Amino acid sequence: MRSGLNAGEKLIKYLALASFLAIFAVTHTNHTYAEQTENKDSYLQEVVVTASLQPIRLQQSGNAITVIAAEEIEKSNATMVSDLLRNVPGLAVSRSGVLGSATQLRVRGAEANHVLVMIDGVEVNDPSQADEFNWAHLPATGIERIEIVRGPQSALWGSDAMAGVVNIITQKSGEPLQGSLYSEAGSHGTNHSGFRAGGSGESYHVNLSGSDISSDGENISRHGPEEDGYQNTTLNLNAGWQPMDNLSFSVTGRQTEGENEFDGVDYFVTGLPEDADNESEFRQRFVRIKADLSLLEDRWKQRLALSVSRHNNENFSSDTKTGSTDTRKKQYSYLSSLSWAEETQQISFLAERETEDFAQRGPISFFGDDPNQKQNRKTDSLALEYRITLWEDLTLAASVRHDDNSEFKNANTRHFEASYALPDIGTRFRAAYGTAFKNPTFTERFGYYDSSPFFPFRGNPDLEPEESKGWEVGIDQAFLDGDLLVELTYFKAKLENEINGYVYDPLNFVTTAENVEGTSDRQGIEATLDAKLTATLRAKASYTYTDATEPNSTTGSDVDELRRARHLASASLNWSPTSKLNLALNAQYNGAQDDIFFPPWPQSSQVLELDDYTLLNLTANYQMNKQLSVYTRLDNLLDENYEEVYGFQSLGFGAVLGVRYNFSR
Repeated sequence: MRSGLNAGEKLIKYLALASFLAIFAVTHTNHTYAEQTENKDSYLQEVVVTASLQPIRLQQSGNAITVIAAEEIEKSNATMVSDLLRNVPGLAVSRSGVLGSATQLRVRGAEANHVLVMIDGVEVNDPSQADEFNWAHLPATGIERIEIVRGPQSALWGSDAMAGVVNIITQKSGEPLQGSLYSEAGSHGTNHSGFRAGGSGESYHVNLSGSDISSDGENISRHGPEEDGYQNTTLNLNAGWQPMDNLSFSVTGRQTEGENEFDGVDYFVTGLPEDADNESEFRQRFVRIKADLSLLEDRWKQRLALSVSRHNNENFSSDTKTGSTDTRKKQYSYLSSLSWAEETQQISFLAERETEDFAQRGPISFFGDDPNQKQNRKTDSLALEYRITLWEDLTLAASVRHDDNSEFKNANTRHFEASYALPDIGTRFRAAYGTAFKNPTFTERFGYYDSSPFFPFRGNPDLEPEESKGWEVGIDQAFLDGDLLVELTYFKAKLENEINGYVYDPLNFVTTAENVEGTSDRQGIEATLDAKLTATLRAKASYTYTDATEPNSTTGSDVDELRRARHLASASLNWSPTSKLNLALNAQYNGAQDDIFFPPWPQSSQVLELDDYTLLNLTANYQMNKQLSVYTRLDNLLDENYEEVYGFQSLGFGAVLGVRYNFSR
């Protein structure tokens, strides 16, 4: 791997080592480790910030929502956030190989760029990577909670939120001084260390966290000895100041940089990945500054915010730079919310301006095609949301949004939802309907790259936005005084103008992108179960059935969408036999799914089926005293041999052993 990116890794490891030596030098004191179990009432009272323009209680939303809390994140010992999302209903994760390889997330059978990803309110989808967020580079360090809202959300959040929103919320400090250190090592030459430090007072809070991941990896290709390694250094800042009771300022910032090695494709013999000296260097920088002002006894809330996200990607082959992309997205927003009638009614207004810049660099091809370019676009948006709660148990909401884009026709989207709770019998009914759109990406319109030596890709500037309508109905039922919670959701969506990013143009001997005629359909069922079996044993399970089809561009008949398994399931058992020990067994099932294979020319592409697979994972956490704990994670216990993307090998059995130290005052 290329040098120059290991300073953060060394610093963190030295700090961790020094701290651990100091820890073992002091006297250990026994401390009780108690797990807090949420019942149904506290679950419904939980506040979510992503399902509305203002934070609301979960009971007030008609959408299907999953929240992953800090305690669950820490007990999972997960390295990457994508590993946590595999247990969420409606979500499918596809990773092209080993740790650090390109990782996609699909929601309810939609495309990977149909889900908006935010980190502390900053939209972090990468315009240079088809408006997708590459989940390969998001560590699970320093995260307070993850909110996943499924279903069309364009009426609140705009173009990228066609199928849902994932909001990553980083940790804040709630005590005068607190922090943690951890270090772990495991299979495939993997080392992972990190820290968190911060404090808070009456008028301020500040939290800084960081992590460093390095791995020798394994071979992505089916054959060959070369290992594809990975390195990632991430720093995150979350700070705020409240000079007056009704006025506060906050700033969040995040930087991730590193490199991953990957294999090339043998275009002439097999059409499959083969060992190659390829690597990509990446850098992500996200910043948000906001000011909040409350008036009229907190009934009128206003917010001004500026968010900036930047992505830089550079590719190398045998240490020779082969191309790069650089993007920047700026968002200026003003949000005003007024509530009345004892806060049972609320109206919110959002005004937003978004600017996007895209640059691509690379060598001019043998045929004279020049990929070097700069593109930009601007979007001005207005959104209005009204919410009303009747009799404390019925919540209705409606929202509309108007987007004026410099490159496309104006878009108008809407969303309606209802939630009705029957607390005496532990039942809640919910429903939602929404329209959504997705603008073509810079790559689809203007991109140029050598997808193969025979048919390079050229963008299509005449693409039209994709448009969607979707609805869902659901019921949540609590049994046994809240010890058993069952959720069931049926969803359905229709997509028009779907963009096919790999269409052969016989006139110019290139591939390009085109809008597909007809309608793509997605429908399915999501089911979850959360049960407190005993005082020390808890079980969770989820199942998703997804039927996602699209019109075949040649025959016009419906065919299954690629990499959308019809059946996804997960189950976990969490056991705390003592106050200090916690064990968790997790099983993940991914059903058979179609993928596409491009054999060497002149053979045509082929749709193949990937086999289903089941992964079994085990984690253990032992609290030695109030501050110190040790943990382990065993991945793929059965050493399952599987592929999530055709031709790209995944990791077999792996083990991790780590130690964590927490302090506070």
